[in-house]
Amino acid sequence: MIPLRDTTPTRNYPVVNTAIIAINVAVYFIQLMQGPEINRFIYIYGLVPARYSIPQLAEYFTGGQQVFSLVSFMFLHGSFWHILGNMWSLYIFGDNVEDHLGPIRYALFYLLCGIASGLSHLILNLQSNLPTIGASGAIAGVMGAYFILHPRSKILTLIPIFFIPYFLNIPAFVFLGLWFLLQFINAAGSQGTAGGIAWWAHIGGFLCGMVFLKIFSAIPHTGMSRQMRQFTAKRKTARLQVIHPASSGADPHLYGLIKITPHEATIGTRKLVNIPLGFQKRLFNVKVPAGIQEGTVLRLRGLGQRLGTHQKGDLYLKVTIERDGVY
Repeated sequence: MIPLRDTTPTRNYPVVNTAIIAINVAVYFIQLMQGPEINRFIYIYGLVPARYSIPQLAEYFTGGQQVFSLVSFMFLHGSFWHILGNMWSLYIFGDNVEDHLGPIRYALFYLLCGIASGLSHLILNLQSNLPTIGASGAIAGVMGAYFILHPRSKILTLIPIFFIPYFLNIPAFVFLGLWFLLQFINAAGSQGTAGGIAWWAHIGGFLCGMVFLKIFSAIPHTGMSRQMRQFTAKRKTARLQVIHPASSGADPHLYGLIKITPHEATIGTRKLVNIPLGFQKRLFNVKVPAGIQEGTVLRLRGLGQRLGTHQKGDLYLKVTIERDGVY
């Protein structure tokens, strides 16, 4: 299963998530420059459990080097496809988690998830002399947080079957639940590193991500974090909005919400509104006038349910203004 995108929009630009991706790419280019010294480079900056459990190996490294490797290993990658897969997953899931936590808390959250995943691998493979590298464990923590935050979000997923691509919208709790189950099956059926993959690091990262999310969510935003939100807040909501309108009994009218930002409320905007009704999907162009207020109801005549042969109800959209991108 290859995730292509999710359906949950963000209110802020993911500055930290983007920076993490950029750092990973920069470090990968540094790796490529190592030439014949690449194995030594990876052994020094990767996570090698035996370096911590075997005194004869530990004496070759300073305390600072040992601590630094618990962080540096998550920025190293073994191949182009390795970093591409990791960064793509981080791109899809990380922005929503940063949107919830804010940039400062998200940066700490990501690093702690990576460290926790590394410790999970280290504890269960104490005698291993093989370096473990990659952001997979930290990203697993991000996925664990996404699992808690947006379980009903849809993940557009590519499933190749006999070279035929199938595209499915899978609920996030199903996609991530299957992903976690596969990690556990692979870990239980191997020594934890079959195929060079640290399965227990993925499992540890995912579980710690769910726990850390609860802890970090309870920590209040700092003044610096709120100031950063002012710069990272998006000035516009998504151009396309999917609305699931409600109706009651024999009422022919439909009722829903349309989301805009304060900037859009001031200058006005246009939105494409997608309304799924049964097996049909109706798309409308909705104009939001300038100077509109919170709670204003837009009436779209004739876009409700059919009354009879020639009559239809109306669609009422209540305006919700998302302020400053802060939850």
